[in-house]
Amino acid sequence: MRQEVAYDGKHPPGSIVVDPDNHFLYHVSAGGRATRYGVGVGGEGFGWSGTATIQDKHEWPNWYPTKEILERKPEIREHLVELPGGGLGMPGGPENPLGARALYLYQGKKDTLYRIHGTNEPWTIGQSVSAGCIRMINDEVVDLYAATPIATKVVVLPNVVARAT
Repeated sequence: MRQEVAYDGKHPPGSIVVDPDNHFLYHVSAGGRATRYGVGVGGEGFGWSGTATIQDKHEWPNWYPTKEILERKPEIREHLVELPGGGLGMPGGPENPLGARALYLYQGKKDTLYRIHGTNEPWTIGQSVSAGCIRMINDEVVDLYAATPIATKVVVLPNVVARAT
């Protein structure tokens, strides 16, 4: 659960730092402090690392599964509808995999297709099970969403545990 912690990382206040090995996201504050949240991260073969910026944010976002997700999980097709914005997807709401809020991660002007988002599967927090996105409990992502402006820098640290095995 969310808590204020000491933070001695090199990232400036306002930054978001994701530590996939320990399943934590840090929203860095001034004075060597951060708000720490538990997260779910990419499963084996789906993790990523690097730097991005938040270029878009949505409340109760629509979900458009990628072609790769549909190939891996064809059973979800029966839950998809044609959305007004174009394409097959799931409208925002409590059953939607993106949960209550989504922060969209870009590198330059390119959408990475990775998100920091809520989840309709809160029991997956603390696990490595997603297709690369960073999952949060809905109440926690609502808190982060409210505190995070567009253009916030996001750093996803390398997954050392996965590389060591």
